[in-house]
Amino acid sequence: MFQSSPANPLTEVIKELLSNAPMPASEFMALALYHPEHGYYRRGISQWGFDGKDYYTALDLGPLLGEAIAIRLHKTWLELDRPDIFTVMEQGAGRGWLGRDLLKATSGDFSKVIRYIHCDDSPIAKQEAIRSLEPWLNSGQAQIKNQDDKCDAFVGAVISNELFDALPAQPWCWNGEQWKREVIVSLNEGGTALTRWEAADPGEAGDWFGLHAQGGLQPDDGSIWVESLPDILKNICEPMQRGLFLAIDYGDSASKLIAKRAGLRRYLKHQTDGRWWDCPGNSDLTADVDLTRLTYLLERHGLQTQKYSTLGHWVCANAPLAQWETEWQRFPSRERVARKQNLMQLTLPSAMGDRFKVVQAFKISNVGIS
Repeated sequence: MFQSSPANPLTEVIKELLSNAPMPASEFMALALYHPEHGYYRRGISQWGFDGKDYYTALDLGPLLGEAIAIRLHKTWLELDRPDIFTVMEQGAGRGWLGRDLLKATSGDFSKVIRYIHCDDSPIAKQEAIRSLEPWLNSGQAQIKNQDDKCDAFVGAVISNELFDALPAQPWCWNGEQWKREVIVSLNEGGTALTRWEAADPGEAGDWFGLHAQGGLQPDDGSIWVESLPDILKNICEPMQRGLFLAIDYGDSASKLIAKRAGLRRYLKHQTDGRWWDCPGNSDLTADVDLTRLTYLLERHGLQTQKYSTLGHWVCANAPLAQWETEWQRFPSRERVARKQNLMQLTLPSAMGDRFKVVQAFKISNVGIS
């Protein structure tokens, strides 16, 4: 059972809108997460972590993800012939912990040329990022921007950790004759709601699902569709003239998501269920990322993609595991154990190792769709 949450004024906002017409699930998700005053990511409340929080990320488990990414960024810098300035732009950067960890891990000439841009619209995220990134903000190596702020052209990398799963997504279902989308009809106090599937034109989504349904569409096949994804990727990728795109998220191929009829999930107090309509503004809503579509759109924007991999495989392929083990021998016992646990959490299939995927792509020139 979920613990009850204090009432959020967003409930009344949504009820007023529903008095006019049913609301697609994607519009509900957009309001629940991003309403300017009452949305989950716009409130002045920190949601990351363990006790009393809603969810944790790989960054709560230790610094190794940041250290592994720093190694990959250094390799990219060398591949780009050591540019004088190497800019790392992180979208949905949250508390700034990934930026802090990777900046701490850089050394030598690379540490002198790296610049980090923290992009996030959450007020509480910015406050925490100011503390996390203080040394680099003071030195001018880091800056904090809103996600929609225009960035100057740069060479370097675009990175994200659990960004794309938080984009408003619409569940669709094929009943054998027509497409239907999930909508909310009414919302009441106490977490009760009336939802239904109504016939609608899926547009491009229908063609995509039909193309990627293994063995052709079957009744009850369906998946989620993020309408805003092309525009968001354009805004993210356009400023980077050359460099690496690296995204860590949970998701799967289009065909697998269609087969399991992927939908929306709610996270509250480290528990999850499918009651996406419950506690709007007070709980996190997410959806699996269609990794097939993500890589397809990256290619349309002129990036050369690699086949996505599990987080566990990516860490093992990029991190200097033997070197780390040698270095950890000099650490106090408690810290050495914490590092080993951090590595297991990132790599074990039963932990984050298989659940999370890594999408990598490389841009060698600024060409792509307009």
